[in-house]
Amino acid sequence: MSSLTATVDVEVPVRTAYNQWTQFESFPRFMEGVETVEQLDDRHTHWRIHVGPSIREFDATITEQHPDERVAWKSDSGPEHAGVITFHRLDANHTRVTAQMEVDPEGFAENVADKLGVLEHRVKGDLKRFKQYIEERPHETGAWRGDIPRPDA
Repeated sequence: MSSLTATVDVEVPVRTAYNQWTQFESFPRFMEGVETVEQLDDRHTHWRIHVGPSIREFDATITEQHPDERVAWKSDSGPEHAGVITFHRLDANHTRVTAQMEVDPEGFAENVADKLGVLEHRVKGDLKRFKQYIEERPHETGAWRGDIPRPDA
């Protein structure tokens, strides 16, 4: 299992950055390799991604979500991974977005890509593209302001 962390500062209020991140179906617009994300309900998503020549589909569960603070998830099927995106207000118009992920690559190609730092590079690139995506808009494309508490341990 590999740990990845990436951070980007965006020139939008924390509410705007968070609201846009909750629009999972927009992820293919700024996440490399993500073909589709379908939000099944408040807690569940279905993903179709490509990693090199491989196509992967998997389901993920949102395990915790708090408006303007964090969105955490874990995979239910497919490549094993989990993570959290946190949102930190820097000032009225600037937000720090941090991605922390644990990924267990599947197969030879994905393990080689992980060892070469390709996965970490991809996550950093996704955050840079998110910055460009959200800063080019006059406002977010939608929002989900619901709260999902952390499961009892």
